[in-house]
Amino acid sequence: MNMTALPFDLQLLNTLAALLLLLSFAMLSQRRIVTLINLLAVQGALLCIATLLLAWRTGAGHLYLSAGLTLALKVIFLPWLLHRLIRKLGVYWDTEPLLNTTGTMLVGVLIVVFSFGLAQPISALASTATRNSIGIAVAVVLIAFLTMITRRKAMSQVVGFLSMENGLFFGAMSATYGMPMIVEFGVALDVLVAMLVLGVFFFQIREQFDSLDLQHLESLKEDQ
Repeated sequence: MNMTALPFDLQLLNTLAALLLLLSFAMLSQRRIVTLINLLAVQGALLCIATLLLAWRTGAGHLYLSAGLTLALKVIFLPWLLHRLIRKLGVYWDTEPLLNTTGTMLVGVLIVVFSFGLAQPISALASTATRNSIGIAVAVVLIAFLTMITRRKAMSQVVGFLSMENGLFFGAMSATYGMPMIVEFGVALDVLVAMLVLGVFFFQIREQFDSLDLQHLESLKEDQ
């Protein structure tokens, strides 16, 4: 598709989608947890801008509420909570991932190719103007999952989980112009509860092992 033939707002939406994907790769290669959280906040800000732009284009009022919820939760509150946790726990760097950076990025590129192939039939059935971004949304979800499974620190895995949720939200927005508000509020509540539970979990791991490296949990299995 010729990008110059698209309206300016759709070109901007496609640009925001591409930036979301680039941020996912930046998070995949990042080992400094403070920077990882900052990238998550930027990803949330781009998602908020994309939602506002789509709300303006479609006139869907519920998308304005979605953008406000995204701003409050994913750009302000959750990054603030994660920064507070890492200051209390003193965890600023992840250990060496299961795959080296080169191998991880190569797998990420393969995931992007797979995601666009997987999303092609869905994009063909969707009637939204942003259906071409569904492949990017699937790639963001799978790259976030790759971030989770290749990291050793619990904090990095939580950031990967939140990035995965961002990808799911962007995918729903691209395919159907967003989920019903009751569903979005339910998901937001689930994320908040999960963060509170994980916060307690972090402190319990730190108290027990004096580290947030999840490899130490293997010792519990060996002791049984």
